[in-house]
Amino acid sequence: MNNIVTANDLKTRGVSIIDEITSDCEEAVITVRGEHKYIVLTLAEYNHLRECELEAAIIESEKDIKDGRYVKESVEDHIKRITSA
Repeated sequence: MNNIVTANDLKTRGVSIIDEITSDCEEAVITVRGEHKYIVLTLAEYNHLRECELEAAIIESEKDIKDGRYVKESVEDHIKRITSA
């Protein structure tokens, strides 16, 4: 099944059309006036993507620590540094 649904179809058929689309694939593309405008993901796919994003952030943070790209300071100094930028 095609994973593209128009905004008009969504208005007339409601969430049932999203259910149909996401039963075959993990996302639905919603078009507005012929342009791809929104993506609807299954909750499982959203959670998977969020996990990947968080894992990437952890890897990046660990690399920053290893390479010495961090600042050790008091809360007061931190607030001064981030508000004066």
